[in-house]
Amino acid sequence: MSKRGKLTHLDARGRARMVDVGTKAETARTAVAKGRIRMRPQTLRLIRQNALQKGDVLSVAQIAGIAAAKRTAELIPLAHPLPLTNVQIDFELIDAAPQGAAMVEITATASATAKTGVEMEALTAVSVAALTIYDMCKAVDRAMRI
Repeated sequence: MSKRGKLTHLDARGRARMVDVGTKAETARTAVAKGRIRMRPQTLRLIRQNALQKGDVLSVAQIAGIAAAKRTAELIPLAHPLPLTNVQIDFELIDAAPQGAAMVEITATASATAKTGVEMEALTAVSVAALTIYDMCKAVDRAMRI
């Protein structure tokens, strides 16, 4: 804790550090994060039909998102390693997004019984799932936007 007794990533000298949550009680924690990737309608059709050369885009993105959530402490400086009890990645395929684009909406839910929250794990899962979709589809649609 800082001199003021608040949880912070800064020590008394203003330097970055991991927050000490050692005295906090473990509680059930759940976080939900959402992200979207806009694309051409033709790209969404290829995803839906599982017709892209790189394979089943959504299954690979789901696995990538779960794996990323489990490794958040390795990817995000100062994040605590957490014993996740559940990570769920869901996709909603939206044919008619604004400006004629199609979209995949990604929802990640992360849960743990821990001394700190799981927001970073849910956000990391969504980010990596979106990047995976982009990577698997970029050959047919470089105009995608996360």
